[in-house]
Amino acid sequence: MSKYFNFLKKALSGEDVDYTKATIRSAVLLLAIPMMLEMAMESVFALVDLYFVGHLKESGFAIQTVGLTESVLSVMYSIAIGMSMAATAMVARRIGEKNPEYASRSAAQVLLVSFAVTFILSVFGVIYAEEILILMGSKPEAAAYGKEFTRIMMGSSVIIMLLFLINGIFRGAGNAAVAMKSLWIANIANIILCPVLIRGFGPIPAMGLTGAALATTIGRSIGVIYQLYHLLIADTQIRIHSKYFKPDFEIIKSVIKIATPGIFQFVIASCSWIFLAQLVATTGGENASAGYQTALRLMMFFMLPAWGLSNAASTLVGQNMGANEMLRAEQSVMKTVKYNVIFMVTVSVVFFFLGDFLVGFFTNEAEIRNIATNALHIMAVGFIFYGIGMVMINAFNGAGDTWTPTWVNLCGFWLFQIPLAYLLAKYFEWGPKGVFISIPVAEALITIVAFILFKRGKWKTVKV
Repeated sequence: MSKYFNFLKKALSGEDVDYTKATIRSAVLLLAIPMMLEMAMESVFALVDLYFVGHLKESGFAIQTVGLTESVLSVMYSIAIGMSMAATAMVARRIGEKNPEYASRSAAQVLLVSFAVTFILSVFGVIYAEEILILMGSKPEAAAYGKEFTRIMMGSSVIIMLLFLINGIFRGAGNAAVAMKSLWIANIANIILCPVLIRGFGPIPAMGLTGAALATTIGRSIGVIYQLYHLLIADTQIRIHSKYFKPDFEIIKSVIKIATPGIFQFVIASCSWIFLAQLVATTGGENASAGYQTALRLMMFFMLPAWGLSNAASTLVGQNMGANEMLRAEQSVMKTVKYNVIFMVTVSVVFFFLGDFLVGFFTNEAEIRNIATNALHIMAVGFIFYGIGMVMINAFNGAGDTWTPTWVNLCGFWLFQIPLAYLLAKYFEWGPKGVFISIPVAEALITIVAFILFKRGKWKTVKV
């Protein structure tokens, strides 16, 4: 027990480790433990909001607004994740080459580019919040009810981008503990502020759904302040000086080369989820939409830790390629696949037997509860494929080969999943159930294709 406790303490402490020299098992777990806890905390944001707004008077409108806003924000997440992939790949490769100064310069240039892009989209979201909700399938009265929530969340896109991006920088450097702690701090603030701002406390008035948006934004902002301290002031392996923000067009060119397909990769995926959310709303109505969004929030609560575990593959591939250890990079990926499959099998069992119980925490409406439980049971069928697919995608991204998973996502989501969902939901008139079925079927296909391409090994030739 003492041995395991010391290992856990080491994983959470953030001390410097040479991941190109440690045993593969130790390297995967030292990175995976804080990364899983980091992603678990990211998923808590949505669940905390969902719990409190699910008990508001207009809970149907509130749940739908939170879900649809998160679906739209997934485009922002895609940009942040795409840029963070570029940061992780470039920083990891430089750290593997034992060049931390160039890693820091690369990180600064990624921050510079990302801030400019996200700021423009953030302004657009603030101005057209209500129209965005209506476009997503929300009724005019529901859009009017939730527009302030959407406006605040869209306006905080820069904060969301920084939270994802800076954590990507630390993950590339192998310092996953700082990334984890930033989200713990952000979530603790959100959990404290949510009931205070939603329900009111003392002189603070009850702000309902708007309070949920404010709580989340303030919590994330506190997390970003913690990140910036470690990035700009603290004595860490990655430390950015002000002079590093001077545009370096050679590095910016590399950032854009890696990040552009990475952004498209996740925009393709997130836009397909937006289409599915809109299809559920139009074929099943408000309750079906609320049930689907509840199921998605629960699914993501468990999926994000799996994504965190798969992020270990990204860091290990990048650093080992920088050290010219190609075999070790591939072995690290397969070890990560093994651990992620074990985790996702466990989650599948939980959803099959406790799905209705878990949904009951977030809504008392019988119809919403039944739809959410049904969605969970159907989507859980593909969890093993999700687990393997995540690791494959992150392995490509860690190598800097962001085009391969982009094409896989384009074909899997837009040429297969969306037509299948539309066919089942509308042509066969299965409604929301047809949409639910299309999700695990498409994920299985994407995973099989990604695994075949990974084994072919073209990613080993990518230069960053």
